[in-house]
Amino acid sequence: MFMGTYQHTLDSKNRLIIPAKFRNQLGSGFVVTKGNEHSLHAYSQVGWETYQSKLNQLPSNNAKVRQFKRAILAGATEAEFDKQGRIVLPNTLKEHALLKKDIVIIGYGDDEFEIWDAQRFKQYNADVTDNFDEISNELAELGFEI
Repeated sequence: MFMGTYQHTLDSKNRLIIPAKFRNQLGSGFVVTKGNEHSLHAYSQVGWETYQSKLNQLPSNNAKVRQFKRAILAGATEAEFDKQGRIVLPNTLKEHALLKKDIVIIGYGDDEFEIWDAQRFKQYNADVTDNFDEISNELAELGFEI
């Protein structure tokens, strides 16, 4: 499971160190693509296959589905580690996530983690913290109790 928050930097060649705990779970590589809230989502190979399967089940006669699939699949890249545990992020993904130098990598469950610009994540996380009780209540309405 991917969990925790890690601070890293993006260098001038768009290289980013992935936390060792995450690398150990990923094996030789993984897939990175566009995510919500101007983040990037990174999937283990198993997670990506599951995600792609769900995408393929969506009705292709729906214009919004086609737009979403194009954005996700055209933006996806297979990431491989160099000897220092870094990956190279394509400019299109860097631009989507509004990444600058300081980066936050956060765990997001069994087969996924996210990559955020540190300042954007700080702001996002402050908003979530301020609304935590409200969010918890909405999840309870969906049947999830904490």
